[in-house]
Amino acid sequence: MAVVLASAGYDHTIRFWEALSGICQRTIQHTDSQVNRLAITPDKRFLAAAGKSSVKLYEIRGSNPHAYMQFEGHTGNITGIGFQNEGKWMVTSSEDGTVKVWDMRSPVVQRSYKHKVPVNDVVIHPNQGELISCDEGGNVRIWDLSENTCAHQLIPQEDTPVRSVSVATDGSMLVAGNNKGNCYVWKMVNSRDTTSLHPVTKFRAHTKYVTRVLLSPDVKHIATCSADHTARIWSTDTFALETTLAGHQRWVWDCAFSADSAYLVTACSDHYARLWELSTGHIIRQYNGHHKGAVCVALNDV
Repeated sequence: MAVVLASAGYDHTIRFWEALSGICQRTIQHTDSQVNRLAITPDKRFLAAAGKSSVKLYEIRGSNPHAYMQFEGHTGNITGIGFQNEGKWMVTSSEDGTVKVWDMRSPVVQRSYKHKVPVNDVVIHPNQGELISCDEGGNVRIWDLSENTCAHQLIPQEDTPVRSVSVATDGSMLVAGNNKGNCYVWKMVNSRDTTSLHPVTKFRAHTKYVTRVLLSPDVKHIATCSADHTARIWSTDTFALETTLAGHQRWVWDCAFSADSAYLVTACSDHYARLWELSTGHIIRQYNGHHKGAVCVALNDV
């Protein structure tokens, strides 16, 4: 399976898709809860499914329907998940108000950082030494793993929950999206393993909640997903709108870029995942099979 494409959501199933044909190759029952987020391990061996309070790792190749490993320790919905680039540790965020770092060899919590309000997302800086998380209180925090402290706290818009954060693959840019449809961009400068942040711009991405922001692998585009039933693509040069991906019937929850930044997969409450060609804004493939809202996708086509 060179291309790994998976979707999940409120029907308690994870579906693996043949990306080009749209055929569902395999379905896994995730009986514990809905699936909030999906992530593929760097070695492409496992798919991590974040649910109500635990993360389960499923083998991507093979037919074993049971979890290979389970990480328990959160007490609320897990909202974000990421892997260190060698797959040695994992980070999660949760509505229980914490960000946790886990050892992948034995499913134990190594560190736990407190936001004191529900945490909506977390990403790992490409330098592998910092975590960036955002919360319901309107904060964006950068955690320094070497010092074990919060190095920066940003409040883009008072009393407005920050829903999603994304950091550029080259560590040059940080983007955050909030519940009022606004996106905030900072330039990130890394020197001596410490990051300084410089505001670049704020733009109105949507008229309703931004549910996900994502920088493309080539750092030329920002994808935004929204409660307004659209996903949009923005230029990182001018921050102008490039494409509106229209055709979703309900909230668009999640997205994933192809490795060449030419395609985007989206997950929507209308039960479908969709593959979009960004140069035309057209739907290339629609993935049908979920019986309730699809809220998360994972794609690895490297």
